[in-house]
Amino acid sequence: MRLMMSTKIDYKKALNKAQLSAVTALDGPILVIAGAGSGKTRTLVYRVAWLVEKGVLPREILLLTFTRKAAKEMLERASRLTNKRCREVSGGTFHSLAQHVLREEARRIGFSPSFSIMDRADMEEAAHALITEVDGEKRPMRFPKSSTISAVFSKAANMEKSLSEIMEIEYPQFLPIFPQMEHLLQIYKEYKRKNNLMDYDDLILFLRLLLKENEDIRLTLANRYRYIMVDEYQDTNTIQADIIRYLGSSHRNVMVVGDDSQSIYSFRGANFRNMFEFPDYFPEARIIKLEENYRSTQPILSMTNALMDQATQKYTKCLFTRRSGNEVPLAIDTGTERDQAVYVCRAIETLLDEGWALRDIAVLFRAGYHSFELELELARRAIPFAKYGGFKFMESAHIKDLLAHLRVIINKEDILSWGRLLRLIRNIGAAKSQAIIEWMKKGDVLPARIDKWPGSKKEREGLVKLAKLMGSLSTANLRPEKAVDLAAEYYNPFLKERFDDFPRRQLELEQLISMASRYRGLRAFLDDLSLEPPASPVDVRPLDREDYLTLSTIHSAKGLEWGVIFIIWLVDGRFPPEKSFLNTESLEEELRLLYVGATRAKDKLIMVYPGQGVVYNPEGWGGNYRRGLSSFIRALPQDVIEHRSFVSAHISPDGAILRSGLFTGSMDRPAANLSELKPGDRINHPAFGAGVIARFLSEDRVEVIFKDRGIKLLHLGYTSLEKV
Repeated sequence: MRLMMSTKIDYKKALNKAQLSAVTALDGPILVIAGAGSGKTRTLVYRVAWLVEKGVLPREILLLTFTRKAAKEMLERASRLTNKRCREVSGGTFHSLAQHVLREEARRIGFSPSFSIMDRADMEEAAHALITEVDGEKRPMRFPKSSTISAVFSKAANMEKSLSEIMEIEYPQFLPIFPQMEHLLQIYKEYKRKNNLMDYDDLILFLRLLLKENEDIRLTLANRYRYIMVDEYQDTNTIQADIIRYLGSSHRNVMVVGDDSQSIYSFRGANFRNMFEFPDYFPEARIIKLEENYRSTQPILSMTNALMDQATQKYTKCLFTRRSGNEVPLAIDTGTERDQAVYVCRAIETLLDEGWALRDIAVLFRAGYHSFELELELARRAIPFAKYGGFKFMESAHIKDLLAHLRVIINKEDILSWGRLLRLIRNIGAAKSQAIIEWMKKGDVLPARIDKWPGSKKEREGLVKLAKLMGSLSTANLRPEKAVDLAAEYYNPFLKERFDDFPRRQLELEQLISMASRYRGLRAFLDDLSLEPPASPVDVRPLDREDYLTLSTIHSAKGLEWGVIFIIWLVDGRFPPEKSFLNTESLEEELRLLYVGATRAKDKLIMVYPGQGVVYNPEGWGGNYRRGLSSFIRALPQDVIEHRSFVSAHISPDGAILRSGLFTGSMDRPAANLSELKPGDRINHPAFGAGVIARFLSEDRVEVIFKDRGIKLLHLGYTSLEKV
């Protein structure tokens, strides 16, 4: 290490003892176990600043995070602390590192450096197209959907398990066609290599292969990156852990930071055991625990500490805080599913009366469909909210259509993109597009000469327009924003023809132009979009409000915090889900997921469950299962949690409303005469608008088809319906 004595930062004053130990550790491997809210990011930021201050060249530091945005923000913070040169530190994701190295070394593994990166939708499209090449027309059953096929292939790659293992565990219903699935996987691999394509999984698999088989590449990268830091190490898979082991094998200056208690992504292939195996690969590793929490009050931490005491495999840690606050977390039994939504809304209204802002409150849940009842009640009470955990910007058809026109300029062998853009043209279907692609490949035809296809007839006008666009996009030194603008101008007629909501989609295409303006080259722009797709910009501020409630799956809320957290549906069968009881590892991950949700709370933690209702599973793999408070909460010591019950309203013999629970006041439940409603009646709903009653599922549940919102299941006990 190059030592320089000058320093701008008083590290002892800025950091606690454990953080300081991690930041100023000398050469060698370090495992930092960072509890929730313990300043993990702060530690990494100060570590970067410390290394640069001590004379390490910024370009010799590699900071790996799970989003490029996180890396950029950390390096910006470090540069503001001490030295603008911190921005020169190499920061990014495993996948961005992999694509950078593979662009340099692709020929060693039989690819051209111009390879295209396939996202999940590309994988699905390829799988769908290749099914026809699988022999066995008399197979015993249909193939899975292309989304399922790509999920199976990806999970097998990420978890390094055989196709049969993944299918036996997760898709046993398709085992009769396992030979055909195996054949399809082989065809898919050949297809990618033939067309110079790599999917996300290939990026890290090929990087590991390069490191494993080429000592010169290992040494080159080790000399390039002399100090390596990895964030969220508990979320890495085995492939990524191997990459770190190879990169650090010579100098061994590797710091990994993570929390085994927050490993919740096994469905993506994450292996939380990497935290426990790091000392096996680096026996001399120092283990440093960050246990002082800067987010939550001690009662919340006492509960979450007790929660993780239930885990069988863990690094024992005890979170503590100096923050004031003595409100014990609550477990509220609302009795019924309906009253769970009513309770949460009434509690939120009470919090607003106490001076809280909606932006300081979040409602978290295990799965997206768990908030259905609550969304109805929030809409009825006109409480604005944003929901996170669903739609992705880059998965939209119009975004993929436009980008296909740019991708073929970078990689003219990108068969998926050619197929996509050709099928937009009138009179060109799957067969004709395939014929055009084969003609281009055979004759090595340039994109701008696609209108010379000898078989053109009715589609000639469309091919001429496409050729003109390809010529414009092939202009030397064309700025990325200009390329997107040209493609958007060409694509707009297709957009208006294909989508009823084209004005909204047009705004998203304009967003792409803005994104592209930050890049000098088209390839870098397309690589970044593929490696780290942005979230949808739509509906971020509902009703144009600055202040709104957050609804989120816990997976989407990881890393965030709010003053008040509600966690709903804490019943066995939903959280944890029924299928997790079949597997100890799955059940422990559900425990960690609850831990992640609970540790988002700063001041108040309220866990809610309908204790009287039978859990209905809408996913179709079971039926009615367990009921009652989650076994995770039942196992907690009584001194770390307070149990209460809430009943929306009871009518006494003299007509007075008797109440129990956390909040008091009238429930303003809508009184409506619904006895005359029958299937076929036209109705109006205050939130969903006009609709028609399809059928009654029970005395208090009705299925309605709304003109603008599709099919909704409503509960007549508190739904306001107006007969038209």
